[in-house]
Amino acid sequence: MTIEYPSPSWKDYEIIDSGNFEKLERFGSFILARPEPKALWDKTLPQSKWDSMTHTRFRPGAGFAKAGKEDSGTWERMKKMDDQWHIRYNGSQKGLSLDLRLGLTSFKHVGVFPEQAPNWEYIFRNTKQLVEEAKKKNAPTPKVLNLFAYTGAASLAAKAAGADVTHLDSVKQVVTWARGNMESSGLDGIRWIIEDAMKFAKREQKRGNTYQGIILDPPAYGHGPDGEKWKLDECLFDMLKCVGAILAPKDSFMVLNLYSNGYSAMLGETLVKEALHLGKADGNSFSIESGELALKDSFGKALPLSIYVRLSR
Repeated sequence: MTIEYPSPSWKDYEIIDSGNFEKLERFGSFILARPEPKALWDKTLPQSKWDSMTHTRFRPGAGFAKAGKEDSGTWERMKKMDDQWHIRYNGSQKGLSLDLRLGLTSFKHVGVFPEQAPNWEYIFRNTKQLVEEAKKKNAPTPKVLNLFAYTGAASLAAKAAGADVTHLDSVKQVVTWARGNMESSGLDGIRWIIEDAMKFAKREQKRGNTYQGIILDPPAYGHGPDGEKWKLDECLFDMLKCVGAILAPKDSFMVLNLYSNGYSAMLGETLVKEALHLGKADGNSFSIESGELALKDSFGKALPLSIYVRLSR
């Protein structure tokens, strides 16, 4: 198992401190204090320093920590700042440069999950390799599907690498947000779909459509646009089986990211292997890696936030 962090060369983001169930982060010019249930330790900086540095602090509604799930809340402004602003992600690979619009939402999110940067790098690198191989063979442009795609940084990474990208989310507002990120990043041509992810994957399976790259970052709980229910524990394995049916058997990759508490990298890897019958029937070679995505604050405290499984074959 590997633990991966965003590159310290990312100038528009840093986690300054963490502890007492909060994290202090800088996004561009603004510093935010947000709840973080996994920050079980003490803060390194005194509270007075946090207060003097912070532009805005998220105040959760009742039951945030006790229920173990996200609750809506409000942002308390400490200093003057914009409601919306942009940051830049300049990756470690030439051509991976993303412009991401941020905003203060009622669920403590701001439109980007910084710990996902290593996944963006993986997606860009693998997609670019597939695109270059396709050009050599005069083959069609590789297709990448991003399920549960949110505001689209992973979609942009695949598009920047030259793929034919389909971006799917069940919430119209975040798809609109993602489209804005595409345009401000100087990209175009992403296919936008507002639909239930399971319903779409099953339909693609019936149609016999396949993709060379599939990205999925499912929530613990969710709803499709027509009220379809998603519960990670009950639906994930079936979703992965659908993904296995629409992922090209050769020259392809898949990225699975999970935030649910209690899920381990080993569990995720076993789920992928069993759902896709890896090494059992088709005889195709593959490589699989799993680990944790984490942030490390300026005092060296590591904050694990999600687990990933990456498959290439």
